[in-house]
Amino acid sequence: MDRIIDFTVFCLENYKQVHNMTGKDALAIFDENDVFDYIKKFYDIFHTTGEGYIIKDIDRYIESRVN
Repeated sequence: MDRIIDFTVFCLENYKQVHNMTGKDALAIFDENDVFDYIKKFYDIFHTTGEGYIIKDIDRYIESRVN
């Protein structure tokens, strides 16, 4: 379980940096869109991919929830 928590933090930090936002803003987006649950659900796939793919996939996931 610790590795999943570490990975979700890794995803949040990278998302924050790529989108040039504060940690507070990135966390709000993740919370509002259940991104942590999404990452946990697909951890086995995500942790084997590159950081760019992960961020693009998270962006698509958030966009699909907004539309």
